[in-house]
Parts: sequence; C-alpha cells; structure tokens
Amino acid sequence: MSAFMKNKFNPIALLCVALLMIAGCTTVPQTGRSALHLVPSSQLASMSATQFGQLKQETPISRDPTYNAMVRRVGDRIAYVAGPDMPNAQWEFVVFEDDEQINAFAMSGGKVAVYTGIFKVAKTDADLAIVMGHEVAHVAAGHANERVSQQLLAAGGALVLQFGTSDMDSDQRALLMAAYGAGASFGVMLPYSRYHESEADEIGLIYAAKAGYDPRTAISFWKRMAGQSNGAPPEFLSTHPASSTRIRKLNELMPKAMQVYQNR
Repeated sequence: MSAFMKNKFNPIALLCVALLMIAGCTTVPQTGRSALHLVPSSQLASMSATQFGQLKQETPISRDPTYNAMVRRVGDRIAYVAGPDMPNAQWEFVVFEDDEQINAFAMSGGKVAVYTGIFKVAKTDADLAIVMGHEVAHVAAGHANERVSQQLLAAGGALVLQFGTSDMDSDQRALLMAAYGAGASFGVMLPYSRYHESEADEIGLIYAAKAGYDPRTAISFWKRMAGQSNGAPPEFLSTHPASSTRIRKLNELMPKAMQVYQNR
C-alpha cells in the first residue's frame, strides 16, 4: 500500500464515508431495517415523474375497461394502506398495452405501471394485490434510493482504490480493479437486490393483508409466476431470489400476514 494511501487518503475517505452513512441512515417501514439513503426522496420523485411521463408517450396505454377498473380498484386500496409510509406520494396507476410483458413496477412518488401481460397470471383482485403490494413496497422501502446510494459508495471506493494503487504494476493494478468490481457486484449489489425482493415480498404481503386481500393468494400466484420464467439464471447471479426460496420465505411470513388480515 502506498504511503499516500496509508497516511492521507484512507482516513479522509473513511471519515467521508462515515459522515455520509450517519447523515443518510433511515428506517424501512414495516420491517424496521436501517438503510442508507443519500439522495433526497423529492429528487427521486421528480425524476420518476419525468421518466413515467416519457413512458406514457412512448408506450401504448391500454383502454381495456376491465383491466383499468381492476388496477384502479386494487391500486386505491393498496395506496390507502401504504399511505402512512408514503405520505408525499402523488399516486398514478397506468395499464400499458403489452401482452408479452408479464410485469408491473412502481416508481418513487407513487407512479405505478401494470402491463397487460400480467393478467395472464393475475386472474383475481387478490392476485393483482400481491403484485401491486410488492411493487409499491419497493418504493415505500426506498429500495431505489438505497441502490443509488450503494452505487455512489461503490464508485467512491473504486476512486479510492484507483488513487491508492497508482504506484503498482499496471497488470497487478488492473487485476485488483477487476477483482474489486466483481466483489462489489456479486458481494454487494446482487445480494442486496435479492434482499430487496424478499423485503418487498414481506412488506407487500402486509399491504395486501391490510387492504383486505387474503395473503395466502401469494403462494399460488408466485408458483404460477415461476412457471412463466424459463431459463432463469442461478440464484447467486440473479437479482431475484429463486422461486423455491421466495415461496419458502412467504410461507414463513404467512402467520404474521394472516394475523394482520384477520385483525384488520
């Protein structure tokens, strides 16, 4: 390790990281987990509104009255129970016309997109509540903010490493940088993505139960979703947990969700 890296750069870098982490720590609703959010939520909401507006211009919007009524009906109930966790949300629910997209997503600020392809799997309001609860949970938990914050820290770490290895042999330096990149991806980014998915399952299950939908629907729904995914990568290379892992964890969460459902 170079003298510069050892004596000067490391303490400064560590101090900056410590200050950022103290200033950016927040608590995830429903689970109570501590998370690092370095980006103002209002900024993410503004960016999301712009991106969502562009998506509406570029992607056909479904006029199917059944799909739209279903999304609005379920969306309103999920938004109501998630409201305390997202007090500044400007809710908007849009059904996009794409039968090949078995997908839905939510963005910061309460923008929710549902593709018509999801109705191949989500046959009932309860099915759709599992989907929308999960996607809204990602936003309520601030997962996008946490991922951006992780990337900012990883970029800062790469910069520290780059400066600190400036006196190394170029081949050794390139190897070290490559190892750092792989470690950041497989050791931090992907596991956090899988953790975020599991956390969204947990929070979304609670939202669905609070909204009056039987949470046991999640098991059969995700089993059907698993049947739609062909050639999924190994779990350690995937941003989503394996279907068997997801279903096992949902079964573990079910007593808590059922208590919420019965006591609402």
